[in-house]
Amino acid sequence: MTDINQIAWDDTVLPFQLDRSGVRGRVARLDGVLEHILSRHDYPAPVAALVAEIALLAALIGPTVKLRWKLSLQVRGNGAIRTIAADYFAPSAEGEPAHVRAWASFDAERLDAEGEGRTPFEQIGEGYFAVLIDQGAGSLPYQGITPLASGSLSACAGTYFAQSEQLPTSFALAYGENRLPGDGARWRAGGVMLQTLPAQPMAAGAEGGSGEGGLIEAADILQGAESEDWNRANHLLSTVEEIELIGPTVAPTDLLLRLFHEETPRVFDPQRVEFGCSCSADRVRGTLAIYSAKDIAHMTTPEGRVTADCQFCGAHYDFDPRSLGFEATMDADGNPIEVAG
Repeated sequence: MTDINQIAWDDTVLPFQLDRSGVRGRVARLDGVLEHILSRHDYPAPVAALVAEIALLAALIGPTVKLRWKLSLQVRGNGAIRTIAADYFAPSAEGEPAHVRAWASFDAERLDAEGEGRTPFEQIGEGYFAVLIDQGAGSLPYQGITPLASGSLSACAGTYFAQSEQLPTSFALAYGENRLPGDGARWRAGGVMLQTLPAQPMAAGAEGGSGEGGLIEAADILQGAESEDWNRANHLLSTVEEIELIGPTVAPTDLLLRLFHEETPRVFDPQRVEFGCSCSADRVRGTLAIYSAKDIAHMTTPEGRVTADCQFCGAHYDFDPRSLGFEATMDADGNPIEVAG
């Protein structure tokens, strides 16, 4: 039997603040969303773990940005696992759910040959972790990049915030297949994100930070009491157990009280999260609109069709090539297009 506590907190992000230390944060739980994402692809275990991690990071980071549309996390590497990506779509209106999607690409042969004794993160190789913010039409997209040199995707995200935003940020994440009594195995993920309130920027002209390769770390930004508060909150977070993060029987509110009761935690309204994909036949047509009839011919199958599959949700699209590109001779409904003479 499913616990009512589990139902209430599945696929939610709960914002909170620690009043004593001036640290804010979020607790996220992904259940059905993560199962939906991973069920669309037959990922090997190391790839599935990274997809779970990046989806959870997107759910935690997305609400920290005052989004009008989309936040994307992208990881590119030269290893067996080439790409990991997740998108967080902001709620369309107050009270509406946010949407998350994620996927990965990999070289199965290299994964098998090089995977023994290596963590999933190590199989990405050298590359970068990118945060992209798209506020929609009429605004310029923002992109921030940090190297893959921190040992985990969550550590890369923390480095990004320190470097680009000068906001010390830390994460405690857990994910994996979970089996409840009377229920089959299914993927679940849970995590806590801690972040300081905006601090005084580092002085202009400062020569990097104290981290590896000159990367900025929390100690470079926070001083005195702020540093003590941040360290204390992170020490308390380090005592969390995986089962507390994933749940499903430990409510996020109970978790916060267990970890931070002396820090006076205050919670705000939770945000619901659902799986969601923005792909559509019209979007695919729009993407192909830049191609000539000759280009479209190269994409056409022997059966005389142009097909496309969404990497995120697996949706399959099938088109008549005559309806594609800037030299199309028919519209989406198969009606001839009149060419101005």
